[in-house]
Amino acid sequence: MRSHSRRNFLKGVGASLGASLLFSPFYDSIANAAPGRKPKRLLVFFTMGTAPAIWKPTSVSGETPTFSEATSPLAEVKEHIVMLDGLPSASPGNNHGSADGLTGMGYSSQGPYGLISVDQFIVEKLKAAGTLSTPIPSLLLGADTGGGKTGFYKGTNLVPIGSPMSAFSTVFTGVAPSNPGTNPDSSAEDQLRRRKSILDNLTREITALKGNLGSEQKYKLDLHLESIRQIESRLSGSMNGGGGTGGACKAPASPSGDLSNAMKANQLHLDIIVGAFACDITRVAAIQWGSDQAMNVNLPEIGLADEEHNGLIHGYDPGNAKLIKLEKWLHEQFVGVIKKLKELPEADGSGSLLDNTLVAWCRDMGDAPAHTQNEMKFVLASGTGGYLKTAPGGRFITSKERHERVLLSLCDAMGVTDYAGFGDPGLGAKSPLPGLAAT
Repeated sequence: MRSHSRRNFLKGVGASLGASLLFSPFYDSIANAAPGRKPKRLLVFFTMGTAPAIWKPTSVSGETPTFSEATSPLAEVKEHIVMLDGLPSASPGNNHGSADGLTGMGYSSQGPYGLISVDQFIVEKLKAAGTLSTPIPSLLLGADTGGGKTGFYKGTNLVPIGSPMSAFSTVFTGVAPSNPGTNPDSSAEDQLRRRKSILDNLTREITALKGNLGSEQKYKLDLHLESIRQIESRLSGSMNGGGGTGGACKAPASPSGDLSNAMKANQLHLDIIVGAFACDITRVAAIQWGSDQAMNVNLPEIGLADEEHNGLIHGYDPGNAKLIKLEKWLHEQFVGVIKKLKELPEADGSGSLLDNTLVAWCRDMGDAPAHTQNEMKFVLASGTGGYLKTAPGGRFITSKERHERVLLSLCDAMGVTDYAGFGDPGLGAKSPLPGLAAT
């Protein structure tokens, strides 16, 4: 008997019940429950390069890292984390602000889009495929990015929205958040009853099929049935006033406080991105911390007031003590947005926002003090059963593959598998980095 994949099998069952239109958010959540599901969203967290000595784990057992002081906040979400190191770029001498960081190539224009960063390439491909219909195709935010380059390109260097007030107005003023699965011609309660009825039919068909399958396929069907029971429970809670499928579409508070402090402003930008994801206003977002030439750091709570580029990376900083403080604080912001995404439920009941989001910390170079891109560094995060192959203690991977292959993994995660027009045309292996995805 031919073995069927979990996704194809369930979609076949759903089709036999005529569920493709009424129930797509829910059967997709079941079919995608297996590890390696494609996320709906991408968040790029972009900073300057760092000093390798403070970023690398203090030790690695197999692939399990012992985090350094600078990266120690990652321990709080280590089960969601994959760290990548050692990947050379195509243009190792391009210096701070190299376009290569997110484009996979130097400053020459190649392909139909010219110089294009991975976030913009994904947006263009999804738009061309007709699968991106959010009010804002991509959201680029970042305070204090003037005076240098950003990592974002679409033919020319793109400038993010720097003001949290402007970002808040752009995202949440006059935009009606979409609610997946909503039918304006029927009440929410009617839709919940219809979906529960379809779940009942799915359960009956799957149970009937079990008698004709071997033990391995029966085990997989039992997992499907358990997924259905969990969704039924959420539906019942919602029908009884529990709000289990109501989602988390709620705009954050209007920005306030010292908006002239770029570090605090970017904290507000992260809240805006999370709100935009929760309301399905955008599915591709990025934030840049400073420009390639400067990031003015004013963090009195950790006793740090300096400038990153000349003050911390190339300044007199014995033992990189100040840079360690800054990197630790940045890691706390990275972990904070992961935790917020993890806490918020999806509107369609398919887990948390993090379960359907890939978060990628990317840099313009791997060794900032030495001005080289010979060992590019990434920190990636996804939710339970998400795109990444994760481990309870986290994963640390060293690879000598070109760093562009990690960028191609971001494309693959978002369902973009046609890489024509992206990256270095001389890269022979136009494929995602092996061993990164769960499947």
